[in-house]
Amino acid sequence: MSFAFYFLLGLLQPTQTVMGSWEITNGDDRKVLMIRDNYFSISHFNVTTKQFFHSFGGTFKYDGTKASIVIEFDTKNADNIGTKHEATFTSANDQLTFSVLGYGATWKQTDNGNAALAGNWRISGRLEGGNMNSIPKRDRKTLKLLTGNRFQWMAINPVSKEFFGTGGGTYTFVNGKYTETIEFFSRDSTRVGASLQFDGKVEGDNWYHSGKSSKGEDLNEVWSREK
Repeated sequence: MSFAFYFLLGLLQPTQTVMGSWEITNGDDRKVLMIRDNYFSISHFNVTTKQFFHSFGGTFKYDGTKASIVIEFDTKNADNIGTKHEATFTSANDQLTFSVLGYGATWKQTDNGNAALAGNWRISGRLEGGNMNSIPKRDRKTLKLLTGNRFQWMAINPVSKEFFGTGGGTYTFVNGKYTETIEFFSRDSTRVGASLQFDGKVEGDNWYHSGKSSKGEDLNEVWSREK
């Protein structure tokens, strides 16, 4: 079955979780898996050459031994969008073993997904013309998935199977300052390596985010947790 995860080895440890970020690296060539709040993504890129190769992901419901997955975006093959799959995992210590769409073998954990901003966020408001305009839920959406120290945003439309862009890397959030360091960007590789700092605060299920965009433009947004 395409996109199927295949059981390989080991036993799932009851104290462990698949949440967080995981990597397979070969020099600067990196494959990153992110899982948090019923969403996942896998991205393949090279930091040194600033190449972006592939990213895909979607909804993810995990019961402790297996996950039910629906693909919401795929930068290479739109035909995969909307397909449903059941994934079985095995983990031991800081390693997760599975194979999916040619991305497989053993993944090494880089964070456990625990942080104040960790979660799956959807943009819900943007300051325009001095007014904070709400962005209602609709087919086209922009999500930002964060684990303990990694982020990825994706602009997608799962209904029309359109993909508009994605980017990601590492982040820190200290004393109200949110800093992103870009490691891949599907639309503009020259942004790779840049660090951007924003003011941020979380109130309930809303994340208030302001500063300068990667284009140097003023940015003031509200992101809300996807549920």
